[in-house]
Amino acid sequence: MFVRVNWISKLHGFVMAMIVAIAAPMTAAQESPLKTERYTLKVETVAADLTSPWSVALLPDGLILITEKPGNLRVMREGKLLARPVSGLPKVTPRGQGGLLDVVAHPKYRENQLIYWSYSAGDAEVVGTEVARGRLVCEADQCSVTDVQVIFVQQPKVNTGHHFGSRLVWDRSGNLFVTLGDRGRQDEAQNIGNHLGTVLRLTETGAVPADNPLAKREGAMPQIFTYGNRNVQGAAIHPRTGELWAHEHGPQGGDELNILRAGRNYGWPVITHGRTYGLGRTIGEGTERDDIPKALKIWLPQSIAPSGLTFYTGKLFPQWQSSLFLGSLREQMLIRLTLNGDSVTGEERIGGFGRVRDVREGPDGALYVLSESMGKLFRLTPMK
Repeated sequence: MFVRVNWISKLHGFVMAMIVAIAAPMTAAQESPLKTERYTLKVETVAADLTSPWSVALLPDGLILITEKPGNLRVMREGKLLARPVSGLPKVTPRGQGGLLDVVAHPKYRENQLIYWSYSAGDAEVVGTEVARGRLVCEADQCSVTDVQVIFVQQPKVNTGHHFGSRLVWDRSGNLFVTLGDRGRQDEAQNIGNHLGTVLRLTETGAVPADNPLAKREGAMPQIFTYGNRNVQGAAIHPRTGELWAHEHGPQGGDELNILRAGRNYGWPVITHGRTYGLGRTIGEGTERDDIPKALKIWLPQSIAPSGLTFYTGKLFPQWQSSLFLGSLREQMLIRLTLNGDSVTGEERIGGFGRVRDVREGPDGALYVLSESMGKLFRLTPMK
């Protein structure tokens, strides 16, 4: 018996040593300096042990909010991830790619403490993207949302688990863009009588802005800002022009970066560079049409599965001024695009972060990268 127990003990010790030996280089790689084209980066883990994190919001009062797709909204306060999630959210119905998705602060958050979030909701049969808002209140180690209002409900809800979008972006006039997906019903993206495959523009209360492009068109959903969008999971306002830039997932190849302009049709699934999964067959009429805006960049022949989007305007990285950052789920990296006006002039791929779900510039000028696969939030700063 002694010999057997001793042998098992030694085996257990050997296995544990191997696990540590394998894990140690991974940890070291994440925390060690990371060389890029213009900077050597210091990579710090800000939060860990997150469950399928989807979005991060860095609030003006120093709080950091992180959504977890299964339905929890987490809070970081004074560098500590609070154990208990935010209470008071409406019920989230996780389904496939759906769950608790984006979160942003109101432009006047310092005055009203309002936050907005998108999520999938429904029942056993059908689900759809919804947007809610509420007042964030934190006491000791517990935060909650009060005065909760659901300001948007996607019509129609459907029985698939695909393509919910969903990014929330404020424009300069205080209106809220909501990006959606076609929910796997691609032909409906050309139908302006529903919300599938569209990007919306709402007031802060969920009403329709009077100058929305389809607000007075008979038979159209008045919230629609653009349509013909397959699945937009990254959007940001250009710091100089104020225009909405967004990327969207293609099927097999054909991911796009576009400037989204009021009332325009972005083509899906009639005009696309993407092909059918597995078979590689062409989709729709072709890759160009006069009335369809041309994408600023198209990723071919493989999709990168883009996620998150932010223009860098901070002072910590002067050589990254006006660079555009996005994540790649498929390639498991951070991507930096260099720009000349509205043209993409270069692409740099920065590995080591797993499946990047979101990227944001912080108030401190650092770049924050949210890794879905690692369950971590990273903070990037230049090495001194």
